[in-house]
Amino acid sequence: MPLTVTHLARACGLSRTTVLYYESLGLLKPARRTAGNYHAYGEKELQRLRRICVYRGAGLKLGDISSMLDEPRGDAAGVLKRRLLELGAEIETLREHQRAIARLLQQTDRLRRIPMVTKEKWVSVMRSAGFTDADMHRWHAAFEKAAPEEHQEFLEFLHIPPGEIQSIRAASR
Repeated sequence: MPLTVTHLARACGLSRTTVLYYESLGLLKPARRTAGNYHAYGEKELQRLRRICVYRGAGLKLGDISSMLDEPRGDAAGVLKRRLLELGAEIETLREHQRAIARLLQQTDRLRRIPMVTKEKWVSVMRSAGFTDADMHRWHAAFEKAAPEEHQEFLEFLHIPPGEIQSIRAASR
């Protein structure tokens, strides 16, 4: 019984669009057309599509797959060895990307730990702006009420010890 595009695709775990794409590239050809002008495939095409899937699963490029299927006396081992070398180079490039990202993350962590603004500097700025202790208390209370999580983050940013942060936040409620 002939297979339709949809049945052929399902038999190989592919989408109908993928099978039609392979057809457009010449990787796969329908055995014939039905009376309704539908593509009809047989066992031969099913086996070819399964081989295409195996090669794709191994990371081969469609051009290489085409040459391996259409030139059975060709150098399949050479194509596979070349792709293996390409994959090795791609993996090394990805590893270099990993190392670069790890270095960037370390720099970011280091920057986050550098005390740019300390509690003492912040209090000094607030006092220079004319804030009294009562003004600073009102400021903390308003911050705590409007955005408690951000208030916590701000206090941590000032490198205030956790116990002192709890005291400030408790007095601000």
